[in-house]
Amino acid sequence: MVDLQTQYKRLQPEIDKGIREVIENAQFINGPEVKSFSKELAKYLRVKHVIPCANGTDALQIALMAAGIGPGDEVITTNFTFIATVEVVALLGAKPVLADVNPDDFTINTNQIESLITEKTKAIVPVHLFGQCANMAEIMRIAKEHNLVVIEDTAQAIGSDYFIKNKPIKAGTIGHIGCTSFFPSKNLGCYGDGGALYTNDDQLAEAAKSITNHGSTIKYYHDRIGVNSRLDSMQAAILRVKLKQLDDFNHRRQAGAIFYDHYLSLIPEVEIPVKIDTSTHTYHQYTIKVPKGQNTELQAYLKERNIPAMVYYPVPLNKQEAFMNYTDDREFPVSEDLAKSVLSLPMHTELTKDQLSNICQTIKTYFDERR
Repeated sequence: MVDLQTQYKRLQPEIDKGIREVIENAQFINGPEVKSFSKELAKYLRVKHVIPCANGTDALQIALMAAGIGPGDEVITTNFTFIATVEVVALLGAKPVLADVNPDDFTINTNQIESLITEKTKAIVPVHLFGQCANMAEIMRIAKEHNLVVIEDTAQAIGSDYFIKNKPIKAGTIGHIGCTSFFPSKNLGCYGDGGALYTNDDQLAEAAKSITNHGSTIKYYHDRIGVNSRLDSMQAAILRVKLKQLDDFNHRRQAGAIFYDHYLSLIPEVEIPVKIDTSTHTYHQYTIKVPKGQNTELQAYLKERNIPAMVYYPVPLNKQEAFMNYTDDREFPVSEDLAKSVLSLPMHTELTKDQLSNICQTIKTYFDERR
C-alpha cells in the first residue's frame, strides 16, 4: 500500500544527516529539532501554535482534555473512521455520539449534527477522511450557534486546503484545534510514532502544551492533570526533511489519482472517489466503491496477483463491540453500506505508471470475468 523504502532512498542524504546530528548532540527529548519542526510546521500551516506529541491518538485525547471534555460530556463525531477518534472520547469518560456519513465524500453528514445536540454536548470532532475536508463551513456555523468546540481530526488530510470565500485554509486550522498523526504511512510520516496539535487559540495551546508534559509548565510544578506524550528528536529530524517535500508528496499522490480516475472511470462497476468543490484532495487513500459485497472478493483477487488493497473500514463503529452501547439502536445505513463496498488501492509517492496500469488492468479483468 505504501513504498517507504524507495521514498527513503530519494531523501536518504538529508534524512541520514538529520539523524546523525541528533545522535551527535545527544538531545533526544525535546531537543532543538523538535522546536524547529514545531515552528516550521506552524509556518506551513499558517497557524500560531503547533504542539508536537507522541502519536495521533494522544493528539486527539490531549485536544479533548485541553477543551475541558470529561465525564458526562457528549462529543459528536463520525461513525465511519478509525477507532482512535471515538476511543479517546470514551477514555475520558465522555460519550461519543455518532453521526452517519455522506455516501460520496465519506465525511460526517452535517445534516444530522443538530438533531444529536443535547445540553451535554460539548464538542464536534469532524474527520477529514482519506484526504479531503468535511463540510467545515456548516460545522463551524453549528458550533458557533450552540457554543461547541470543534476539534479537527486531520490525520489523513495534512496539507489539504479548505476554501472559505475562495480563500484556502489548511485542514486542521479551521476549527478551534486540529490534530494529526505522523504514523509512517501518513502523507507526512516519520519512522516511528508521532503526532501534533495545532491551534490559533493561545489558551488552548497553553493547556495542550502543559498536558503533553504531565500538566507542567515549570519543572516539578503541575497545574493540571496531564500525560507524558512527546515527539522524540529523531522523529522530528526526519519530519523536518519530509515537511519540505510535503507539497511534492501530495502532488505525486494527486498525479496517481488522476491516472486511476482516467482508467477506472471506464469500468462501469467502479465508482471513483468524488472530489468536492470546497476542498483539495491529498489522497491519503484512493478509495473506490464497487457493488456491495464485492469489495473483499476484489481484494482477494488482487492479493492473489500481488497487488495489495485494503478495506477502510470493514466494521463501522456502531457495529464494534466496544461502542454498541453508544448508538441507542440508531441505524447508520450509509456507513454499513460503505463497509461492504469501499476498497482502497495502493497510493503513495513512488507509484510508477507501470504499477498503476497493472492495478487498473487487473481490476478491469476481474469485472470482465464476471460479466
